[in-house]
Amino acid sequence: MHSAKKKMFKCVKCGAVVEAVMPCDCASCGVVCCGDAMAEVIANTVDAAKEKHVPVVAGDERGVKVTVGSVAHPMTAEHYIVWIEVFNGAWLNRKYLRPGEAPTAEFFVPYKRGLVVRAYCNLHGLWETTVE
Repeated sequence: MHSAKKKMFKCVKCGAVVEAVMPCDCASCGVVCCGDAMAEVIANTVDAAKEKHVPVVAGDERGVKVTVGSVAHPMTAEHYIVWIEVFNGAWLNRKYLRPGEAPTAEFFVPYKRGLVVRAYCNLHGLWETTVE
């Protein structure tokens, strides 16, 4: 069983995003799309408004509520949050969103230190926070 967060890659030509379920750590292989190597997606590295992208987590022992951004993230067809996920060791919970929906999700995962929460924006990529 793999309990690490999954690596993501994005095609610089067409914008396709893939997730490696069991990524390889060697330097000689890579993920290819449109004839070129795909770029690894690294959280919190895009120059964009952090207050609209970094997930905000609240909850208790019964579950968590995640809201993307301390300021509401847009949810238009042109700019929206694709998904929100909560990573808790061996468990990964993900909710896919659509334009027009609120950029929030609730998960039956206990709120605790070390919980990793990520959100993916269609324009600004991957954003992550860890519960302290």
